[in-house]
Amino acid sequence: MNILYVGDVMGEVGVQTVAEVLPKLRRDKKVDLVVAQSENVTEGKGIIPEDFKRLLSCGVDFCSGGNWSLKKPDVIPQLNDPNQPIIRPANYPEGTPGLGYKYAKTIKGEVLVISLVGHVVGRDAEKPTDNPLRTIDDILEREKPHNRVATVVNFHGDYSSEKVVIGQYLDGRVTMVVGDHWHVPTADARVLPGGTAHMTDIGMCGALNSSLGIAYSSIIPRWRDDTQTRNELESSGTRQFNALFVAADSKGLATSVEYIRVLLD
Repeated sequence: MNILYVGDVMGEVGVQTVAEVLPKLRRDKKVDLVVAQSENVTEGKGIIPEDFKRLLSCGVDFCSGGNWSLKKPDVIPQLNDPNQPIIRPANYPEGTPGLGYKYAKTIKGEVLVISLVGHVVGRDAEKPTDNPLRTIDDILEREKPHNRVATVVNFHGDYSSEKVVIGQYLDGRVTMVVGDHWHVPTADARVLPGGTAHMTDIGMCGALNSSLGIAYSSIIPRWRDDTQTRNELESSGTRQFNALFVAADSKGLATSVEYIRVLLD
């Protein structure tokens, strides 16, 4: 089983980058399932149904979630539908629209995909969330009877310590745990001792010469002069594509992991 997890797709530049890189990469790596972090797709915050369809047409099979997943209300019907391959974080409080885990169908069998959000996520740090470790324990226990070939977990958060700990916590219980939200890749992709692939943060797809996808001209005056500015997405220059490729065995555990980075002019 070959799985590719694609980092945060940041705005229109990110979508174009995925469209350009993914089809060939998918063929060359014989990928069975592509999961992409989709919470920043539409103008950097959330995703609308039209952009969701565009990602699927690029070769993405499933969209994982983060703190902006619910920003665009029009996508809530897809988030609520267990047959639509898109989720929001599973540890949002009861009553939150959408589902936090679903199954992706592949030619090798079904794959359980779960999203979690950390305790600290930028401006959303004060928003209530359920404990991610207890949440994932409950999900894995509940889904024990469901036959599956792999389990993919993304952890969307700011603290590297949380991202590292949850990888160790789930080692041997899931196929892969991928951190996202930073938009900056970490140099620690590996298979943990129990057979779970892990990377603290996978990075993003979008403008390379930017502040996490945002134009420097939006950020620097705010930082230097306390000027009120709006975030403007960077749309020019070199583009980056970041992803994690994982091969798994018949037990649903990782046998190898490869961090993939592609730069485009």
